[in-house]
Amino acid sequence: MDIKNEQTTEQVILEVAERLFLEKGFALTSTTEIAKEVGCNQALIHYYFRTKENLFNVIFEKKFKMFFQGVFEKQNMGNIQFTDKLKFVIESHFDLLKNNPRIPTLILNELSRQPEQIKILREKLHEIPEQLFAELNTELQTEIANGRIRNISLIDLVTSMISLNVALFVMMPVVEKILPLSETQKEQMIAHRRLENVEFILKSLRP
Repeated sequence: MDIKNEQTTEQVILEVAERLFLEKGFALTSTTEIAKEVGCNQALIHYYFRTKENLFNVIFEKKFKMFFQGVFEKQNMGNIQFTDKLKFVIESHFDLLKNNPRIPTLILNELSRQPEQIKILREKLHEIPEQLFAELNTELQTEIANGRIRNISLIDLVTSMISLNVALFVMMPVVEKILPLSETQKEQMIAHRRLENVEFILKSLRP
């Protein structure tokens, strides 16, 4: 097998495994099922990733990193007002979840299954939150010092934002079973919550 084919096969395995893990979770997804959908044998999956756990961890770390980078990666936007920047951050994170609605459930389920993952992830990803927190925190403290925002820690602000954004997508499968929502109504609900989340956070910061 040449390098190009190897890269292609490995990528296809990752894409199929990611979809199945997101749909069914770790426990209910087997390498047999992944191999069947890829069109290869199990031995090839073990060749690339050795175990299902390793394959899952590659995907989980990618999604975990995406989840938190989505909160901060757009923050460096020049000399715009802090609240405008914060609005953009909230919306960017919300849109990431809208496009990847199963990420929060995957993260919650995995951390319940393996609480030790937190320590492993922190060791692997510690530079991301530290680096991305720094600039936003500096701007927040400036806003507080100038009396434009009430005294609040960045961790409290980020926790509120993530909680509000995540809640809708964690609850949506239940909501859809209780309420007979059409696709149009579902999209309207999501768009409304996006606006409401921004408004709620910005109002909560007023001094």
